[in-house]
Amino acid sequence: MSKIEERATQRGPLWDTMPGVGFKVFAARRRSHGTADNVYTSIYVWLETAAALKFLSDDRFGAVVSGFGRPLIETWLPVDVRVNAIGGAKATSIVRSAIDVHGADIAALRANENERNAVLLREGALAAVSGLDVHRWQLVRYAVLPEVKAEQNGEIAYDMLHFARPGWAALAATDAKRAA
Repeated sequence: MSKIEERATQRGPLWDTMPGVGFKVFAARRRSHGTADNVYTSIYVWLETAAALKFLSDDRFGAVVSGFGRPLIETWLPVDVRVNAIGGAKATSIVRSAIDVHGADIAALRANENERNAVLLREGALAAVSGLDVHRWQLVRYAVLPEVKAEQNGEIAYDMLHFARPGWAALAATDAKRAA
């Protein structure tokens, strides 16, 4: 875990100005903080598909593969992405829920997620994202939070190691257009 934390400290700032990225979360769960296992995750909100593909083919991703092996990468279709004022990010949370593959009303799901994420931002979240995992037919929700929170209702909480947000202004502008 110390190697992961050191790597996030060293490499995290390299993402602070990365073109094509809305934001990237470097986060961990640590046994020393009471979790069952040490777990590291990174979550990306890409503004441009080309930037994501470039990352997967360059030395940055090559360093990940040589250091830790080729990771499983989950990709979700964005249902709703919202950001709030920039502040100190201390944690992120993720929750997954199954979607009825035969009866899901995706338009209703989108409307519900739009409202849910707007509420999360009004309650103080820095970012709220809903994604559709069409491989598993799951709704994946995550939030960037100003404080660490207790896990509840299937939610998994992570401590923030680094929060890079080079495309924050672009995401905020999208939110402003939606509100107008």
